Amino acid sequence: MSNIKLDYSKAYPFFDSGELGKLCDEVIYHHEKLHVNCKKESAANCLGWVHQPLRIDLDEINQINRASQKVKSDSDILIVIGIGGSYLGGRAAIEALQHSFHNNLSQEKRSAPKIFFVGNNLSPTYTADLIDLLHEKDFSINVISKSGTTLEPAIAFRIFRNLLEKKYGKQMASKRIYITTDDTSSPLNSIASTEGYKTFIMPANIGGRYSIFTAAALFPMAVSGICIQDIVTGAITARNELKSPKIAENPAYQYAAIRNILYRKGKTIEILVAYEPSFKYLTEWWKQLFAESEGKDKKGVFPTTAIYSTDLHSLGQYVQEGRRDLFETTIKVVSMQRDIIIEKTSCNQDKLDYLSGETMNYINDKAFSGVVLAHSNGGVPNIVVQIPKMDAYNFGYLVYFFQLSCAMSGFLMGVDPFDQPGVEAYKKNMFISLERPEYTNANMI
Repeated sequence: MSNIKLDYSKAYPFFDSGELGKLCDEVIYHHEKLHVNCKKESAANCLGWVHQPLRIDLDEINQINRASQKVKSDSDILIVIGIGGSYLGGRAAIEALQHSFHNNLSQEKRSAPKIFFVGNNLSPTYTADLIDLLHEKDFSINVISKSGTTLEPAIAFRIFRNLLEKKYGKQMASKRIYITTDDTSSPLNSIASTEGYKTFIMPANIGGRYSIFTAAALFPMAVSGICIQDIVTGAITARNELKSPKIAENPAYQYAAIRNILYRKGKTIEILVAYEPSFKYLTEWWKQLFAESEGKDKKGVFPTTAIYSTDLHSLGQYVQEGRRDLFETTIKVVSMQRDIIIEKTSCNQDKLDYLSGETMNYINDKAFSGVVLAHSNGGVPNIVVQIPKMDAYNFGYLVYFFQLSCAMSGFLMGVDPFDQPGVEAYKKNMFISLERPEYTNANMI
């Protein structure tokens, strides 16, 4: 029995069961490609993530936890340097599972360093502002880059390594630098070896956007105080419960198949909706996962995200009555970790006493029900992905569910869900403009 409950009753009016049935054989075929081919351990096919939760042994988890304890003991701040899938998974977990105002809590209440992210843009203002926060603070840095050559994190690493060395001296600074990268070809690996930096390895056959169950995400999670063993356990459970090749028995494949059916019917935009502001970076991780996996060969559902009820006051009108080329997928959490009861007042000036005794979670849930009904009645198919609660275990389960769904969806769409050739186009033009030596004789595209 899957920990995920997939409710597509509000999408069913837009297709029929026969259309799902027609995809059964194709899903079985691609399931074999995922689960059999990945055993060949080929780095080229990027399928290592399928069994990655099972491959994380206790020794690796202990190494990550020991390193995180050192950061907690000697640093007020951890600077996480990375971009795209390499850093989004860790940020998604920290934002979703920790206090909404983690960095604003006192040191005693946090029991962990503040965590800030850089190297995910080229803004001098953002970078300079972050440097301002480091004044008279002890800090460490974690650089996450599979290739080791991506410009944004590479520039940030140079800047913040220089700050560390000026503050502590080169030898002491080296004890505050943690590198997460490929173990073979990455220049970062060579630098780390030369300088004596603590290094975590990202398996060569796992792409950045599928790397959430590697040290790329697990190390910053551990520093923040998240139990990474629970994350991994949730992923292992998902891997075991979502291993059936039959659509009827596997909600991950149901989701992949339904979104493909809707895509073929002209529903080319998918909005991933959450009702918790802390899920913003979880939805950003999902957006990057699906966009980079499916958007190629002039194909792909365009993934975007929204946080309701906030975005109902900006996007709601369009979703309700705009172009009918979109559908929604909503993450629904049954039991929230915290809740607030609406208290009764003596004079009812705000006319809200009809809600007295109710909880905010109850009201939020009614907003969800009203939105799904209104939007589906307005011609927007709705899919609901329900989990019991948002904790480390269920986070790991949900992430694996989306990874598996994305891989299957890409295959059903007829694209390779593990490459990203289009990402290199802007890089080439940028490097030519910057007169990077190996690009000086190239032509812009």
